[in-house]
Amino acid sequence: MNHIKFQSDRELDVIAVGRLGIDLNPNEINRPLEESMTFTRYVGGSPANIAVATSRLDLKTGFIGRVADDQFGRYITSYLKENNINTDGIVVDDSGAKTGLAFTEVKSPSECSLIMYRYNAVDLKIEPKDISEEYIKRSKAIVISGTALAASPSREAVFLALEYARKHGTIVFFDIDYRPYTWKSEAETAIYYTLAAEKSDVIIGTREEFDTIEHLTNPENKDDAVTAKQWFDFNAKIVVIKHGKEGSYAYTSEGEKIRGVVFPVIPLKTFGAGDSYAGAFIYGLINDFDIAKAMEFGAGSASIVITTNSCSESMPTVSQIKDFIATAEKE
Repeated sequence: MNHIKFQSDRELDVIAVGRLGIDLNPNEINRPLEESMTFTRYVGGSPANIAVATSRLDLKTGFIGRVADDQFGRYITSYLKENNINTDGIVVDDSGAKTGLAFTEVKSPSECSLIMYRYNAVDLKIEPKDISEEYIKRSKAIVISGTALAASPSREAVFLALEYARKHGTIVFFDIDYRPYTWKSEAETAIYYTLAAEKSDVIIGTREEFDTIEHLTNPENKDDAVTAKQWFDFNAKIVVIKHGKEGSYAYTSEGEKIRGVVFPVIPLKTFGAGDSYAGAFIYGLINDFDIAKAMEFGAGSASIVITTNSCSESMPTVSQIKDFIATAEKE
């Protein structure tokens, strides 16, 4: 039992909302970025990665967002189509806004960082008028992530999407995805994350990300059960709190606590773990897995992705995850 009831007659399984960007990953790893010489281009951004993940897992996936009217924007749209992602919700922005760029650095498996170029970023230009009620009504679920809440008009667009989802029984997944560089203050972050979490059916984040949400209301709390319980008074059915290599815990509105398995692997980098986990976890719930199995599927997907140099391009298939789980060690 996973406590989530999806509308079975919907054309799409899931629609991701928000950031579409470009990742430039160095081909020379285990060295500082200033010593990197060549880079490979990938589509990036948490919602984009999750959309690719769910599509690779054969979920009918769509996207709502803006792309720049430039070469990168055209590349992103083409990549989505090549990965069987419906682009009816994609708007080409003609304001002069640019595609956000992320240069990744992998000094070691535990020393990974990003340099972001997000001045006048096109993904934050999405407007309420871009949100189609009929499009959201076509889907079993939507996925929102925290970055899209960081500025107007993007945040208003996301809240309109949330209203349409609640109106039509479309399940809302909120992947917190806290990026400090996109926010003006922790207080601002806490306020808008709280408003989004109140409208969500499933909330997924790290312990540190939940601490950010509780920054104003309960800053001393470090108890996962206390953190999860507050959202069950609103719409949440499942709250997943991740603790890195220590594993994750899911709490349900029925009072359950489920510990996710951990697959000890030697990572190449840490990027992409959360997005691949979310995509596979969503796949599991939509396919009526129990929560423990959905978490296992998420952990398996994440373990595969962190052993490669890319995020979106490395999202695994169902058979790849099953094969990994069948042979991998567990903790």
